[in-house]
Amino acid sequence: MKLRIISAEDILFEGEVKSVTLPGTVGAFTVLPHHASLISTLTPGVVRYTGMTDAKEQSVDIGGGIADVDNDVVSVCVY
Repeated sequence: MKLRIISAEDILFEGEVKSVTLPGTVGAFTVLPHHASLISTLTPGVVRYTGMTDAKEQSVDIGGGIADVDNDVVSVCVY
C-alpha cells in the first residue's frame, strides 16, 4: 500500500509500506493492505511505518492531523 505523510511545508514520506500505525483520537490503530476506507483525526504522537524493502520500522513525530485511508492509499496530513 502507498503511504503519504505531508505537512504544510514538506512531504515527510511517500512510498510503499507493509503497515502504518497512527495515533488516532480514540487510540492508536494500525492500517494493513486492503484495509477498509476510513477518515480519522490524529492526536500528537508518532506515526510508525514499515517499508516494503526494509523491515526496520521508521517513525515521524506529529503534533496532530488527519488520516484518510482509501484503496490501499494512506494519506496523512500533519502539523
